[in-house]
This record gives sequence, C-alpha cells and structure tokens, in this order.
Amino acid sequence: MSVIAVIPARYASTRFPGKAIASIGGKPMIQHVYERVQEARYVAEIRVATDDERIYGTVRDFGGEAVMTSPAHPSGTDRIAEAVQGTSFEWVVNIQGDEPLLDPRDIDAAVLPLLESPDLPMSTLAKKIESEHEFFDPNVVKVVVDAEGFALYFSRSPIPYNRTGWEKLSDGEILRGNRVDLPEPSFKHIGLYVYRTGVLTTLASSAPAPLELSEGLEQLRALESGYRIRVVETQRDSIGVDVPDDIHRVEERLRV
Repeated sequence: MSVIAVIPARYASTRFPGKAIASIGGKPMIQHVYERVQEARYVAEIRVATDDERIYGTVRDFGGEAVMTSPAHPSGTDRIAEAVQGTSFEWVVNIQGDEPLLDPRDIDAAVLPLLESPDLPMSTLAKKIESEHEFFDPNVVKVVVDAEGFALYFSRSPIPYNRTGWEKLSDGEILRGNRVDLPEPSFKHIGLYVYRTGVLTTLASSAPAPLELSEGLEQLRALESGYRIRVVETQRDSIGVDVPDDIHRVEERLRV
C-alpha cells in the first residue's frame, strides 16, 4: 500500500517535557506507539519526525526509523509535511506520539475510506461521548458530523448545544457535575488524521485560519480551506498522555 505513517514527536512539552521517551512498562512511550502502528495492515512505512536528538536516538535504538526536522515548525502538520518530502506515498497518516494505547484497527479504519474513494481528501476518528465530564471538558475536542459522516465543525465547546434541555441550566450546575442530558449523538474527536499527500502539502503551506486560531485546532484549517473530512466512528477509547500521572493510567490499562 502507498501509505506512510508519521509520528511527530517533540521533547518540549509544557505539562510533561520529554514525555515521548518516558518509560511505560519498561519501554519508551514512542516505542509503544511505533509498535502499535506496525500492526496496522495498510501502513507500508513508519517514521518518527522529531527535532530532538534524544528522541531520534531512542527510536533508532529500538530499530525504528526517525528523521530530524526543523525546530521551527509551529504544528505537527508542518513537521509531518517536512518528513514526507521527497517520498512517493499517496497517503499520509498523522499518528499522535502520546497515544500509546492506539488500536491498529482504528488506523486501518481511518485509512480505508481514502483507499476506497479517490476524491476524499482527509479522514479522522471519533468516539461517542459517554459522560458529562468529557462533554464539558474544553480539553476534549468535540465534533459534529453531517448525514454522510463528514465533519461540520470541531470545537472545545460542548457541541451540539441542547437548546430545549439546557435553557435553565446554570454554569454552576455543570461545574458541579450534576446529571444533564447530553445531545444525541455527541462525539469526541480522536486526533488521528489521514491525508492525501497533496492535501497535506497544501495545508502545511497555508497560513493558520481564523477559526483555527480561535479554537486552537489545526483541523479547522482544512474545513476553512474547503476540504471535507470523513469522520470514522470507533468504539475503542484511548488514553492520551498529557501529564506524568497519565503514565500510571496507561500502565494499569496494559496490565488488564
């Protein structure tokens, strides 16, 4: 298959510096991610794209492929675009380097729509939201889709808004975690993307768009540029590693 997966990995992180090479069960996190991607059926090649020699060396030590990229990139999209320059792959998968529990079946599920449809520019994943905490948490990105499964919008805000159910609901009640009726359906976005290579190149060379800057979400650049994003629903959840305590949560899941 003409599919390459790229895992962008920086050493700098405000809440957890060096998390890419933090140990999880005796292995660096980036190795867990890499090995998960290796199990995907449709991925022909994997690269870690980094700007740090420590991450580069760690990947090479466990036998993975890594490329050094510019430290000036403002986003993972830009880093990935540099990492695939000069290659002939038709599709590029953007794998988050802090998702050590990513299921390879979900990678394949996100790739498949692009393999089946020559006109589809991008795809991503989403999972049904099951708790009020997730729905109102601004760190959990929400997505709404149309009748054909294409993204209408991504937001950190709780979308869609339940007009009939929340008109008398105060912010205090939400913050106290009181039971509320969630809109049906409501989905959280899982940040894995598949691009046609030309689309990735175009997006990486475009300036950040107004909605992207407002929400702090790169995928809105694609929507504002007119690209449709196919959203594939998954039943499987993951645990992103944002702070050191998340390491323990991942290790507990791995022991199950």
